[in-house]
Parts: sequence; C-alpha cells; structure tokens
Amino acid sequence: MSHDRIDRARGSLAGLALGDALGSQFFVPSNRSHLDARSLPPGPWQWTDDTEMACSVYLVLAVHRGIDQDVLAASFAERHDFDRGYGPSTNRMLRLVREGGDWRELAAGLFDGGGSWGNGAAMRVAPLGAFLADDLSEAARQAALSATVTHTHPEAVAGAVAVAVAAGLAASGAQRPGTFIDRILEHVPEGKVRDGLVEARHLLTLSDAGTVAQILGNGRAVAAHDTVPFAIWAAARNLDDFERAFWTTASAGGDVDTTCAIVGGIVASGLGSEGLPNGWLEAVEPLPSWASPG
Repeated sequence: MSHDRIDRARGSLAGLALGDALGSQFFVPSNRSHLDARSLPPGPWQWTDDTEMACSVYLVLAVHRGIDQDVLAASFAERHDFDRGYGPSTNRMLRLVREGGDWRELAAGLFDGGGSWGNGAAMRVAPLGAFLADDLSEAARQAALSATVTHTHPEAVAGAVAVAVAAGLAASGAQRPGTFIDRILEHVPEGKVRDGLVEARHLLTLSDAGTVAQILGNGRAVAAHDTVPFAIWAAARNLDDFERAFWTTASAGGDVDTTCAIVGGIVASGLGSEGLPNGWLEAVEPLPSWASPG
C-alpha cells in the first residue's frame, strides 16, 4: 500500500475532525458570538458521530486497502458511542448490529423500506476519496459501498459519491471552482443531489454563504440533497485555504458540524494535515487510539 494514499486519507481525516469539532461548538448558544466575530471558542473541542464514523472508514482503508462492508459495519457498531450525537435511527440500527442483526436487512428496512437519505454517508467519506484520488471512478464505486452499510437510499449514496470524488479531486491539486464541480458531476447519478450540484455550479459567482444556503440548503433537514451541494460549493471556492473554507461554511448555520466536517475533509485532502491551522488542531480532542492501526 502506498504511504501517499494513507497519508492523504489521514490528512483528510484530520481536516474532517477539525471541521466537525469546531463546527459543533456553534450549537452552544454562548458560542454564537464567536461565530459572528469569526473568533475561536474556548477548547477543547469535541468531535461528534461524523468523526467517529470517519475513523472507522479510515481504519478499514488502512487495514484492508478498500471497503469491506462487513468489517465496516462491525466497526461502526463496535465503536458506536451513543453520546456522540447519532440520529435515532442510526443509534437503533447499530445497537441491533451489535446484538447480531444483519446490517443489510436493517439498513434497507429503514424508513419503511426506502432507506435513509440522510447526510451520514456523506459526512464520513472524504478520507476514502483522498485514499483513492488516483482513480475517481473507483472512489465513486467504493463510496457507494461505504454508504449502503447504513444509508441505502439513492440520494444518500449520491451524496457520498459526490463528497468522495470531491476529496479525490482536491487531493490531486487545487482547481478552478467550475471545473471542480463539473468533474464531480461526471460521477453523480441523476437525482436531487445532482440537481443541487448543478445549481451550486451556477451559484459560484455568489460570495455570500447565507444567500447560497437559502437556495441549496445548509443541512438543517439532515438530508444528503440539503447538505452536500452547499458543502461542495463552499469547498470549491476555498480549496486553498482551510480557515476561509471553515468560516464560509459555518457562517451559513444549519447542521454546522456536518457541513464543516464535509468541507474540512475535502479541503484537507489537498492541503494535508500540515496545511491546517496549528492553533486549531491543538484545541481538538485527539482522535481515538483505535483509529491508528499498528
């Protein structure tokens, strides 16, 4: 296995965790003034389920060199910490997997058999895109595999594919925003997520994140199509600057930890952990020891 691949994935994971942990601070009312002033709230910043699940994706990649769905499902269930902010359906599913349930049946049976179209598959997948940056079609294929362990709805899968491809593109070097989104669209199937990405492409001339979020969504609905297009817009405009990418994303409100996790994971795929603000990294809760295979 190339160290370049795992180093890229590790850098993406660091950016994802930083975006998640700092973004989550703005759900605390006393920290809203920090967001308005674009200043840092006091640490330490704890990450959420976004990072915990991304660590499992990273671990499976590091050990198996690709997505083994059974191993990934087992890792999600084994490392599931109820207090990290998981949604109720995911909490229940992972508990049942721990008790011996079949993840395939459980994931497919969610929401009356339609599967979840939430943003959970997209929020955790950026390290996979960084890992497979040399083959975007394979990144898209394995992103879909990683998604359907918990999210079988086509929109959730499309959201994961879009984020993985975005991370892979970022890892290949900064690009013009329009080209960046155009290349993502080559891999995303028809549907609400793709429609949102097309609209995001048209909105690249706008600079106000709040206005763009009013059109695309900001994750408040906790759906892939309400989350991923805005996150891709924010990343596309800020691939060379993590701080600017974070504040642009966070300023739109909504599901801030998740949108910032997605954007952080994409941007850090290109910048690497050395491109992240040192003072910020020091305030983030360390990643779990199990996420670093020996």
